[in-house]
Amino acid sequence: MSGLQVIVLAIVQGLTEFLPISSSGHLVLVPSAFGWTDQGLAFDVAVHFGSLAAVLTYFRGDIRALLSGTAQILGGKANTFEARLALGLGLGTLPGAVGGLLLAGWISNNLRSPAVIAVTLSVFAVLMWLADRLGSKDRILTGVTLRDALLIGLAQMLALVPGTSRSGVTITAARALGFERTDAARFSFLLAVPVILLATAYELVVLLRADADVAWGQLFAGAVISGVIAYLSIRFFMRFVNRVGLLPFAIYRISLAAIILYVLV
Repeated sequence: MSGLQVIVLAIVQGLTEFLPISSSGHLVLVPSAFGWTDQGLAFDVAVHFGSLAAVLTYFRGDIRALLSGTAQILGGKANTFEARLALGLGLGTLPGAVGGLLLAGWISNNLRSPAVIAVTLSVFAVLMWLADRLGSKDRILTGVTLRDALLIGLAQMLALVPGTSRSGVTITAARALGFERTDAARFSFLLAVPVILLATAYELVVLLRADADVAWGQLFAGAVISGVIAYLSIRFFMRFVNRVGLLPFAIYRISLAAIILYVLV
């Protein structure tokens, strides 16, 4: 890859991983638009590691609470908020992990196309706006139940399809369940930790088994750029969504889908 490709793709990953606009969709569309070859598995590992570092840093207080909750569960005390949150995130991770193992290969071979991305961008934009606009939205994270976590985790499975957006679909599910905006986003981003960790570990194992040449300088640069941009993206979103809501992201998704369909036709 060229230096420009490393910088652009790392910025795209950092920006889109946590905004509800689909990182997978953008990472398919951007190389296609510039005529670039696939960035490769090693680069995917690097930028995902950067995104993981960003969310761990921003939500470090919540991560400490999760570690405390895990210790409480192991000690036989599972009735605290920290323990319930740790159990909920574990339960919410299972559907996506199972779905990824069973379907990721098929989806990669059959659904990574601009037409599919255009459809998922627009359909889930409408669902996201409806969930944000309608119904009571006053629940907070301390009231999250295992049922909530499982339903949000089941919704997360849909993010295996490019264009859906992992953060978008999980925030949509949380809003539909009545959670207020910042806590819906908070749970979504915390749920990203085990998902990104599992995905990065899997990609790393595949990479090591392939015994391919690795451009370590490019990977380091990609990880750093992705991490910094992802941190700023999370910070921006948590402030923006509480004041403005999800409508601007829905409009962006539909506009991007319209552009893709226009180009295809």
